[in-house]
Amino acid sequence: MFSLLEKIGIVCVVYILAWIVKSIVVIVYRFTAPLLRLNTDLKSCGSWAVVTGGTDGLGKAFVQQLAAKGLNVAIVSRTKEKLISVAREIEETYGVQTKIIEADFTQGQTVFGHISKELFGCEIGILVNNIGISYPNPEYFLDLDKREKIYHNIIQCNIESMLGMCQVVMPGMVDRKKGVVINISSTAADIPSPLLSVYGASKIFVSKFSKDLASEYKKDGIIIQCLVPGYVATKMSKIKKPTWMAPSPTVYVKRALSTVGVETHTTGYYPHTLLLKCIQMMEAISPTFANWMVIRTMENIRSRALKKIPTTITS
Repeated sequence: MFSLLEKIGIVCVVYILAWIVKSIVVIVYRFTAPLLRLNTDLKSCGSWAVVTGGTDGLGKAFVQQLAAKGLNVAIVSRTKEKLISVAREIEETYGVQTKIIEADFTQGQTVFGHISKELFGCEIGILVNNIGISYPNPEYFLDLDKREKIYHNIIQCNIESMLGMCQVVMPGMVDRKKGVVINISSTAADIPSPLLSVYGASKIFVSKFSKDLASEYKKDGIIIQCLVPGYVATKMSKIKKPTWMAPSPTVYVKRALSTVGVETHTTGYYPHTLLLKCIQMMEAISPTFANWMVIRTMENIRSRALKKIPTTITS
């Protein structure tokens, strides 16, 4: 007979082995599902896709990748010249229809009536809530210039835009009993984010909202996915040259779209998943050390950014 301690030890070993097996199965499924075409056929969800912030970075890559799949694309952004340029490029390259919608999400609720009118009659199968802003550089909460309304703009672009666009687009999806909503969060929501506190908190909202919305509308055939990317080589990240850990928007989006219908909350890119798990493991072992390491990194980035800001000499 086994002693009580031995029984506890056996239970612990079985639990650990079961956890390892489950993790391996999940990893294998995530790798093979796109190859076996178990992910969602985005074209079957509707003839139109809507992408906010679709003229630069990740947004433009989503527009290109969705157009390449044969979807017509409605591009929402605040700069008319960029909208016209991207729309022309998409139509000429992919032979699909485009619709441009000029909207500044920092202006609040007033933009959604305009967007709703522009999208009237479109069979929208895909909504990508990509628009988002962050700090100009890592900074302490009380030290950002209040006159720039950075915190207000972060809340409007990162949170209000997502809520408003879901209210505009999702009723049609519910009526047709199919559709995909992709909300862009950030790894900043899942790891310590000192010196990016408001940005990180806004992205936590995106993640939580996406998870609960997915539960609410699963019965209606709607897939709600939350992407939590790490660094991508975009203007927002200020990374100019793509690397394995900071891919180009095209590389990232192509991989991320293959996870739709397979993963509901994902980085969308394996190297980002690896980095996220390493930081989370370090945080589990020593939260103090994890926070110290992140804040030191952020302070170094802040210092380099501040050195680039020209000083004004007055007499």
